[in-house]
Amino acid sequence: MRGAVYRGKNSVVVEEVPTPRIGPGELLVRVESCGICHTDLKKIEHDLLPPPRIYGHESAGEVVAVGSGVNGFATGDRVAAFHHVPCLDCFYCQRKLYAQCETYKRVGITAGFEPAGGGFAQFIRIMDWIVPRGVEKIPPGVSFERACFVEPINTCHKAVELASPQPGETVVILGQGPIGLMFTMLARRSGARLLATDMIRQRRELALRFGAEAAWDPRAVDLAREVKRRSGGRGADLVIVAASAQAAVDQAMACSRPGSRILLFAQTSDQERVEVSGAAVCKDERTLFGCYSASVDLQAESARLVFSGELPVDDLISHRLPLDEIERGFQLALHPDGESLKIVVLPQRWTQ
Repeated sequence: MRGAVYRGKNSVVVEEVPTPRIGPGELLVRVESCGICHTDLKKIEHDLLPPPRIYGHESAGEVVAVGSGVNGFATGDRVAAFHHVPCLDCFYCQRKLYAQCETYKRVGITAGFEPAGGGFAQFIRIMDWIVPRGVEKIPPGVSFERACFVEPINTCHKAVELASPQPGETVVILGQGPIGLMFTMLARRSGARLLATDMIRQRRELALRFGAEAAWDPRAVDLAREVKRRSGGRGADLVIVAASAQAAVDQAMACSRPGSRILLFAQTSDQERVEVSGAAVCKDERTLFGCYSASVDLQAESARLVFSGELPVDDLISHRLPLDEIERGFQLALHPDGESLKIVVLPQRWTQ
């Protein structure tokens, strides 16, 4: 099969690799779509994990082989898969901090090499501890491209549940890339008043369509003044930082009121540093917190939101690229413009 192999030093090479062989309790899935996620891009760009490995964890496809002992799945089933599931028994799982569970931290999907998600290849092996609780069947009529949003929607859904926006609250979402726009789709369901920022006009327009009351270019307005003007002079009750730049954190502090909540969602690399005023947190009683990865408790509901069309995730897809154009996809995601948004790789397509 063909796979996009991370070879280190910011290098990903599409090459021939062995098709994974499955064992008891496992599934072999032909990957039909896989979204490009910035978490993987950071690992590639900054060489965060040793090569070789095949990334890609927002995957959907068709079951082509079933290991002995598997119940509930058969060849021909269309599925979306999570690459992590928790043990549900440890200290962290008992507190629903699933992403901190040691079992959860083990990646359970591979296309070969060290398990890393594998969706940037034509076939993936879903390991035995993932199959019972980490695979969702795709209903008839739902495209593979839509289905690959189940995992990222889950991560945003988990964060929104943790942040708990309330009806009438003023919520600012900084960044309206694919993740920020998913936050906008989800947060509007709370009845909160949504305000958004992004430097790209087309993304601001989508934010308005998906439920934001206003969307600004943060370079062109005094954001703190605009937010205070719309919140009785106080500032935002909740700010979701869906961009990794320090400037976004500075804006979150500036536009939020004393006693507010600030969620950091995009700071996923140990190399990223955040600097804030201690007094703005302590004296002004702000709560600064993070949220990472998916929740097994929200898996079924996240799948329903995607499969039902209640969340218009199809509108986020700007490019559907064959596997041999994956480097172009990486560059479009890393250096977005008005034409690029969510990039989906289609591993079974090939242009060369």
